[in-house]
Amino acid sequence: MSAGGGNQLISVLPEELRFQFELEKQSFCDLKVINNTENHVAFKVKTTSPKKYFVRPNTGVIQAWDSCVIRVTLQAQREYPPDMQCKDKFLLQSTTVPPNSDVDELPQDTFTKESGRTVEECKLRVVYLTPGSGQGNSEDGASMRGLDTNSNQAFQRLKEERDSAVRQTQTLQQELDILKRRRYRKGDPGFSFTFAIFVGLIGLMVGFLLNLSLSSPPIEASSSTESSPLMD
Repeated sequence: MSAGGGNQLISVLPEELRFQFELEKQSFCDLKVINNTENHVAFKVKTTSPKKYFVRPNTGVIQAWDSCVIRVTLQAQREYPPDMQCKDKFLLQSTTVPPNSDVDELPQDTFTKESGRTVEECKLRVVYLTPGSGQGNSEDGASMRGLDTNSNQAFQRLKEERDSAVRQTQTLQQELDILKRRRYRKGDPGFSFTFAIFVGLIGLMVGFLLNLSLSSPPIEASSSTESSPLMD
């Protein structure tokens, strides 16, 4: 049975193992195994070239409707395969197990059909990709992507911290301007108001004196001698 929708117990994605092949470099491929049932399902991974590949986990138990990821690592190779063709094969076996089954306590005959169990088998072929194909996963490429991701995250954090610092600076500047305006209102305007009252009082006094002087009647000068009748 191939890795497709035909499996009743599990689904496997992708349907083939793709490795970016480079000399003296490891490469890996992740398989997602999905439990399509309401039962616990145990799985086991086998390969025709166990010395070339490192599989973790190679055996496990998946809870109902759950999934897990299996990482298959191609060890560093010293020579290219003929025509970049790979004849390696993988076999993923699966079967239902009782609830709360522990992977370390599975019976040795769990994946043997002679035990009377229903064991499904999913066959996966291996494909080698050249570095320029842009597919597959190499350890160096994964490391670079990890570094890029970490760098982007660090840059994003620094940008957020810078924006936060700018906002705090702007807030402090606004608060400082408000304090300056409040101090001005309590200081200089008070002096101006007092000065205005003082000037107003002086203006009132001057106006009162001018009004008083203008409203008084004029004083006429009187003669010191009076006319007397002529004497004969």
